[in-house]
Amino acid sequence: MKKGEILTLIGPNGAGKSTILKSIIGQLSLLAGIVHLEDVRLDKMTEKERAKKISVVLTERIHPEMMTCMEVVETGRYPYTGKLGILSEADKEIVKETMELVHITDLKEKEFLTLSDGQRQRVMLAKAIAQEPEILVLDEPTSFLDIRYKLEFFSVLQELTKRKNLTVIMSLHELDMAERISDKVLCIKGAYVERFGTPEAIFMSGYIRELYGITAGSFGECSGSLELPAVNGEAEVFVITGNGSGTSVFRKLQRKGISFATGIIWENDRDIVTAEALAVNVIKESAFCRIKPKKIEMAKRAIDKCSTVLCALTDFGEWNQENKELMLYAKSRGKLCQLSEFGKEGEFDIYHPISL
Repeated sequence: MKKGEILTLIGPNGAGKSTILKSIIGQLSLLAGIVHLEDVRLDKMTEKERAKKISVVLTERIHPEMMTCMEVVETGRYPYTGKLGILSEADKEIVKETMELVHITDLKEKEFLTLSDGQRQRVMLAKAIAQEPEILVLDEPTSFLDIRYKLEFFSVLQELTKRKNLTVIMSLHELDMAERISDKVLCIKGAYVERFGTPEAIFMSGYIRELYGITAGSFGECSGSLELPAVNGEAEVFVITGNGSGTSVFRKLQRKGISFATGIIWENDRDIVTAEALAVNVIKESAFCRIKPKKIEMAKRAIDKCSTVLCALTDFGEWNQENKELMLYAKSRGKLCQLSEFGKEGEFDIYHPISL
């Protein structure tokens, strides 16, 4: 790794991600191999020397009795103090800046053990950053954070790597974030490293399914989205969609256990990933092309086989008149229905909001 890079370890539960991290930081003895930081072996460093180079946030709970959040963060400065652990004014300023960076200043006087799991995780991150390491090691650091603090957490990491040239090594279960934030990704599968490279090289079509042994549902490498298994059987509903308007409809149909077909969708449309994961039949057109007559006929034949047609589109542009033709075709056959509400038995009310 180079300075300022973010390396993320991914892989199934029990594959060995935490073991690798604990081996790097010296918490576990190495079975083989050597860990070097620049030209120095980590096992030859004293604990204090190592603490100035590497800080760690693991998933294990800590229980500092009768300590405020600020006092917990202050312990990150101990590698730089004397035997009595007395902080200088410079140390206190670093603690203050770190707490502001992680947005926990309002928690400074609160007792650590009274906090929620998410708040504790942010305090522990502040403690690790206050240590001013060259390398930050994190084991599933966002496990207890809500979406707001996850985004803030990753934003802080990116800022630190750029501003302080900090190197980050972490394990993550959030594959969508691993793909977005990592410079390098290490894929762990059982007793060995299966792949190592950039996110672009790792998140290729089908590989994540293979790495995790996914047997139900799907994972979209490009979108980072997880989808539950498609409903099997002949399509009961046909969905006319495009520009991302159909994704919520697809998922609602899946939740109701209703099989469906959809089209006509361009291959670069925002709906395409979810459509291919959940629909029994997707009629699609090549990107940046006008919809061809044969695709219109295919869609009409699919509509003929379905009992219900939903139109997720609210308007039709110049290049989308063919889908308007499909909507009118479905209306002429009495199959066009409202998509906003399901009836008690999973049926649709006969109504459509588009004024024709």
